[in-house]
Amino acid sequence: MMLGKHTDMIAEPAPRSREWFRGEGWTALFFLLPGLIGIVLFLVLPILASIALSFTNWQLLGTPRFVGFSNYVRLLTTDPQFWTVMRNTIFFTVEYLVLNIVISLGLATWISSIKIGQRWFRVIFFLPTFTPLIAVAMVWMLIFTSGGLFDSLMTALSLPFTGVLNDRTLAMQAVVLTSLWAGVGYNTVLFNAALDMVPATYLEAALIDGATAWDRFWKIRLPLISPTLFFGTVMTAITSLQVFDQIFVMTKGGPGSSTATLGYAIYQRGFQNFQMGYASAIAWVMFALIMALTALQFWLQRKWVHYDA
Repeated sequence: MMLGKHTDMIAEPAPRSREWFRGEGWTALFFLLPGLIGIVLFLVLPILASIALSFTNWQLLGTPRFVGFSNYVRLLTTDPQFWTVMRNTIFFTVEYLVLNIVISLGLATWISSIKIGQRWFRVIFFLPTFTPLIAVAMVWMLIFTSGGLFDSLMTALSLPFTGVLNDRTLAMQAVVLTSLWAGVGYNTVLFNAALDMVPATYLEAALIDGATAWDRFWKIRLPLISPTLFFGTVMTAITSLQVFDQIFVMTKGGPGSSTATLGYAIYQRGFQNFQMGYASAIAWVMFALIMALTALQFWLQRKWVHYDA
């Protein structure tokens, strides 16, 4: 008898869970349905379509024809521009990522050290992130254009850095500078918030023990904000690998192919040359690169990210 009662007690939650699904569950599904439909129509289906198109030679007009791995073989073996585009993308990502993290961390540390006006400096540095990147790129293109403000400043200082957008070496640096101006504010606010969360008692104890300002930053503050630093590094790397707007507005991939990146190559192949199958293959190569870099960062974070205070 006792065993039967115990069995009945265990079986009670099942009807209750079915009753919840019939009532509140369907209500929740009804409210989630518009979002789910949007995700399926505008995210899941395009992803699946791009996978299928990467194995075809679809030229936007006509019927796609299956060609197997020909697009990927062409990318890796016969397309001379692909490796140039890949090198440009990695170069931009590494330089922008390092400069963004260093500058934003430095600004965040400076803001946290001042006593008056912290919130105003946060707003000032964060404001450029509200501006559409296309608009930012157009303004900086006018600054860097031949005879523009930047050329006038270089001439006044007797420096030979004029006509940067027409220089194969300096054009990418102009794109990096524009990207930093537009994107460094996000990480600055992110890191500053993390620095403000560091317990003051830790810093006071270190100060009493005779630790210098550098020791307090390097051995206490930086390890404690390492999870936030890791998050900012991963997100910045992902967005930098997808750079497109600045390239499209400022350089069109030039001079030559010196600033062409994977994002711009996808646009160029798909919407200028109408090689949608080949563009889809490039897109999946870029996706593989993003996943590989993210996996590398997650593997390395075990050596420097500290989740325990």
